[in-house]
Amino acid sequence: MSPGTRKRPSAAFFAAAAAFTLAAATLLFAQSDTGDYAQRNLGSLAQPVMPDLNASAKYSVGSYPLYWPELEAGEGRELVTGYCNACHSPRYILMQPPLTHDQWAAEVTKMVKTFGIPIPESDQTVIINYLTAHYSLETRKR
Repeated sequence: MSPGTRKRPSAAFFAAAAAFTLAAATLLFAQSDTGDYAQRNLGSLAQPVMPDLNASAKYSVGSYPLYWPELEAGEGRELVTGYCNACHSPRYILMQPPLTHDQWAAEVTKMVKTFGIPIPESDQTVIINYLTAHYSLETRKR
């Protein structure tokens, strides 16, 4: 074969590509036909049919309540609630291990510099002091 010529794909290549495409389309259609990808069931969960155990009973379904834990009372709690709850719940603060003053300062600095939370310097100090006063190794309730 000369350097400027290309070898044309064989008919077997095209047949194999067509067979693969047909197999993939058949598989997707089969999944669609069983309802896995149908638009009709988006956002719904199939509930089992329950026997009528008590015809006079009344049942209702509501959303699952999500209770946020309360932070300890003290100066700075409102600032923590105001700034921190913009991105996460108080539970995220309580999930942290007990941290020292410098570690809490690093966390607050990370929130400001890395995540862009606009907390003034004076409020940062109050927040760090609050977190240290209530969630450090010496002060954390067990």
